[in-house]
Amino acid sequence: MLKQKTNTRFLPKGLSILYEDRDILVVDKPHGLLTIATESEKSKTAYAALMDYVKKGSERSKNRIFIVHRLDRETSGILVFAKTETAKQTLQESWEKTKKIYLTVSHGVWKEKSGTIQSYLVESKAHRVYSTDEPELGKLSKTKFKVLKETNFYSLLEIELLTGRKNQIRVHLSDKKHPIVGDTKYGNDARTYPRMALHSFSIQLTHPFSKKLLTFETKIPSFISGLVGGYERISNET
Repeated sequence: MLKQKTNTRFLPKGLSILYEDRDILVVDKPHGLLTIATESEKSKTAYAALMDYVKKGSERSKNRIFIVHRLDRETSGILVFAKTETAKQTLQESWEKTKKIYLTVSHGVWKEKSGTIQSYLVESKAHRVYSTDEPELGKLSKTKFKVLKETNFYSLLEIELLTGRKNQIRVHLSDKKHPIVGDTKYGNDARTYPRMALHSFSIQLTHPFSKKLLTFETKIPSFISGLVGGYERISNET
């Protein structure tokens, strides 16, 4: 696992730099922060903060970052940016082969303790994603899951994204009647939680130029592990 690079002078507030070289920038994004601007939120985003970071306070700087993938506002964890357009294209071309592990807590106890959820995902005009069995209407989406720990009310799951569609994990767990804790869009929580219990825990990718296999991991947020009475994950656990 690659450790955090220390450079605090222009460190963006709320973001931790996990790794940086001339081609890529890997960060740990807090929940509640958008990846990139929307119509209603233009400035308070990970992209804007990191653009300032790479420019090191100089408006004239030609340094830039490029979006490789996104995390929902309420999802925390590992987010990868490119520092050149070529690096971005190379990473995106191999993104399906990039191993992406999430940790999440869902409501209820799962009858099946592991498996793969598959459906075709469609986005409505109201920006809500839903599953369909009709291939011509949606994009094939696969989510691999494994129950790590459970209580009477909650289950801690390891999720491997086999495809990377918008809101995929949230929709697939909701389809199984085990929505993510704190998911107000696809769940039906009667109580209020401080955040949604979904975290991008680990990403293993091939560096766009050196071709080295790099693995990045973060700590499990205390809110997520706390829902099931604590959990320590061994870094090489599969």
